[in-house]
Amino acid sequence: MSVTPIDPGVVVGHVHLKVADLERSIAFYSGVLGFEVMQRMGDGAAFRYPSRASLGRALKRLMEAGIPLEGAADHGVSEALYLRDPDQNGVELYVDRPRELWPRAPDGSLQMVTRPLNIGSLLRAAEEE
Repeated sequence: MSVTPIDPGVVVGHVHLKVADLERSIAFYSGVLGFEVMQRMGDGAAFRYPSRASLGRALKRLMEAGIPLEGAADHGVSEALYLRDPDQNGVELYVDRPRELWPRAPDGSLQMVTRPLNIGSLLRAAEEE
């Protein structure tokens, strides 16, 4: 499998995970998700994507690698994919919608929702950017 780098707009400080097989985890996080290994030193994580297209490309890589999703949701403010890494750590991959599109109540308060994510639309977005 050729490694495609993660979108340069994705920002993650650093993550510490205890894993059973380091090489398997590096293959998952670098090879499938596209994160760069910055340094090697002998329950959940969340990664934010900068656009729907980059999240769609991450979904395509997951599908190509045969990594199953545990869920996918449209929260009104964001679109999210839920999965497990090889050590069964929960991972959420998501992209925020522009603030002006966030659902609001008549009083202006935020109204997050949980609806099914339109996977087809997300995959099409991967081709558009």
